[in-house]
Amino acid sequence: MKKARLLLGFGALMTVFACQKDPVPETPSKDAELVGQSVDVSAFSNAGKKVFVLNEGGMGANNSTLDFLRFSDGQYVTGAFKKMNPAEAAGLGDVGNDVAVHGDELWMVINNSGIVEVVSAKDETEIAAIRMPTPRNIAFDDKYAYVTTWAGAFARGSYDGDGNYVITDSSNPKGEVYRFNLSSKKMEGSVQVGYQPEGIACYNGKLYVANSGGISSQLSPNYSYDNTLSIIDTKTFTVSKTLTVEVNLKNVYSDGKGNIYVTSLGNYWSIHSGLYMIDKSDNVSKIADYVSVSAINGDTVYCIGTDTEFDWSAKHEYSAWRVKDGVKSALSLNVTEAVPYGLFAINADTFLVGDAGDYFNPGKVSCYSNGAKLWSVTAGVCPGHFALY
Repeated sequence: MKKARLLLGFGALMTVFACQKDPVPETPSKDAELVGQSVDVSAFSNAGKKVFVLNEGGMGANNSTLDFLRFSDGQYVTGAFKKMNPAEAAGLGDVGNDVAVHGDELWMVINNSGIVEVVSAKDETEIAAIRMPTPRNIAFDDKYAYVTTWAGAFARGSYDGDGNYVITDSSNPKGEVYRFNLSSKKMEGSVQVGYQPEGIACYNGKLYVANSGGISSQLSPNYSYDNTLSIIDTKTFTVSKTLTVEVNLKNVYSDGKGNIYVTSLGNYWSIHSGLYMIDKSDNVSKIADYVSVSAINGDTVYCIGTDTEFDWSAKHEYSAWRVKDGVKSALSLNVTEAVPYGLFAINADTFLVGDAGDYFNPGKVSCYSNGAKLWSVTAGVCPGHFALY
């Protein structure tokens, strides 16, 4: 891909008057002609230009896709990466695990394909495709992108004659965090953390990494999840501290005020999912149980959960709540999705919820504002990750 830069020349002339040219209008993005489903975006006033939706797809199905909602005309466009990059015959790849905007770039973490895909946030055209093993989640500072990786950990097996799943091949190295120069897109170092790291957040010169142990839990002799949060000093790029939180950690958020929030998926048997807070002194406290999906906006974390999460036969009823400065309060959000799979907070009153449905067919993205559902649209398979531009 070729890039062009416009060089602006300035001349200075000592005179008794000054002259200012009219601003040059921004060139319309190439995706402006893409048409999708029309929705009401009146609740998105001053939010930005568009919100991206990364649909995970199914493991091994190579059907991860990128959608976006354009605020200027209320068009929800599906399959944007393929439409804007027709030469990429394979599409976006296998299992889209995270998405984030930095400047005018959209970074997508494609787990099973082993790619971090960088595209223009203006028109979704490809800038770079960075290869790395089993990437999971991404965070930024002003110089680097930081990506967690399972470092190739896997567990494969099959069912025996009695219907038991038996692991026949595995690898379980500790996970790592890779850092990539934002300008060159080149890797400039890595650091080892815990087993199967997931979420990552950056605040005040530190990275906070949630270690899940998702592969470790399947392997003998311990069959145990990781339960630690690794804290990395970005200046030395070394682990400065490791905190014990809870098993199977997932998402990490910084509220920008020194508090770090981390979610746990639990062990799906005796330990429920939940939300935990690490304060400025690195003290760990539990905020709440039952976190199916979560998101942050500003200094507030929003969560959706159900206390029947272990009852696989139940029709789950979900409740929503928010946390600010470690204090939980109810959120008026009547969630009707069958399987809430992703959550995005546009502001304190407006949310997007991804519904995975049956996990195999296209899911839905719904918009809620002031507690009520405004609309739903058909998305890709397993809409789970959002980013605002």
